[in-house]
Amino acid sequence: MGGRTGSTRARPGEKPAPRRRLAREARERQIIDGAIRFFAEHGLTGNTRELAERLGITQPLLYKYFPTKNDLIERVFQEIFFQRFDQGWTSLIGDRARPLADRLGEFYRRYAGATYTYEWIRLYLFAGLAGRDINARYIGHVERNVLEPICNEIRAYCGLPDRGVIPISRAELDHTWVFHGGLFYYAMRKHIYRAQITGDFETLIDRSVAAMLEGQRRVTERALAEAAAPSRSVA
Repeated sequence: MGGRTGSTRARPGEKPAPRRRLAREARERQIIDGAIRFFAEHGLTGNTRELAERLGITQPLLYKYFPTKNDLIERVFQEIFFQRFDQGWTSLIGDRARPLADRLGEFYRRYAGATYTYEWIRLYLFAGLAGRDINARYIGHVERNVLEPICNEIRAYCGLPDRGVIPISRAELDHTWVFHGGLFYYAMRKHIYRAQITGDFETLIDRSVAAMLEGQRRVTERALAEAAAPSRSVA
């Protein structure tokens, strides 16, 4: 019963670590954590036989916990995308007792810490390339719980009506996606392209938020001024 669990790949010529008995919850946790790392590295086409070997268990034992590969992938997606999503983030964004720049800066630091990891970024891209609906589900979740609240707080920041009066428009959401996607692309450059990046991501977040809000204020002020100006008579 002794021996390590074999959570890493055996070296060439080395036998996988012997399997030991674990409680059901511990074994399930081992499989999920190992599958997250495995699919992030190999993509969703990675086979379960190799995953089982890496974990130091048999393929039939893996299927005892997850009867199909799709069952395992779905559990991985739920674990890494939705269970890491903190519902308290929506309340943080809407807390008007604090300046909006502070709220957005703290939110993106928390969000990046939970999501912009090697496994998260790579699994998100592999899921999209495989045509999985997880991306559409996650995008809808982010729009409802993050981007619409951000749009509403930007309206308040700019002195515009609440979304309860005028619904958030597609144009507003798309504009906020551009800002949100810019920070996401930082993680892409780090984990996918291995590009040279600044190590001070928190300062980058604060500067990006400040630039976005300053731009929003100027655009809104210009739009309000144009709307209030008397219309010119047509000759």
